[in-house]
Amino acid sequence: MNNGRFATALHILTLLAQQEPELVSSEYIAGSININPVLVRKELSNLRNLGLVTSKEGKNGGSTLAKPAAQILISEVYNAVRQAPLLGRFNDPNPNCPVGKQINMHIDDLYLDAEEALVQKLGKQTLADFVNRFS
Repeated sequence: MNNGRFATALHILTLLAQQEPELVSSEYIAGSININPVLVRKELSNLRNLGLVTSKEGKNGGSTLAKPAAQILISEVYNAVRQAPLLGRFNDPNPNCPVGKQINMHIDDLYLDAEEALVQKLGKQTLADFVNRFS
């Protein structure tokens, strides 16, 4: 993925899973990821809208997983933050060139195949599986 949202979302969810059932503040999460808490809150909002996180606002507020880590597939996280093609942008070729007029169609097929393989692989692993990698 050509941005950091997948890594950020997975980091957030891993922290929440490790702290279950406690609420975790966006400031704590931001300190772990080393990013601005505003970015964490934005991603938490996205994850909340997708049913992966619940949050409580206020002084003693924070976030927690909306369902057990064993029920969250890594592919769900990937799909929650996917924005651009996995392998990047298309070319802007010369439409009069025999290759140029067809290249993006064929590149698109490659991109779709690669992303489908990735999502299938990520769909075989849960957040709990990922969290178990940490000691």
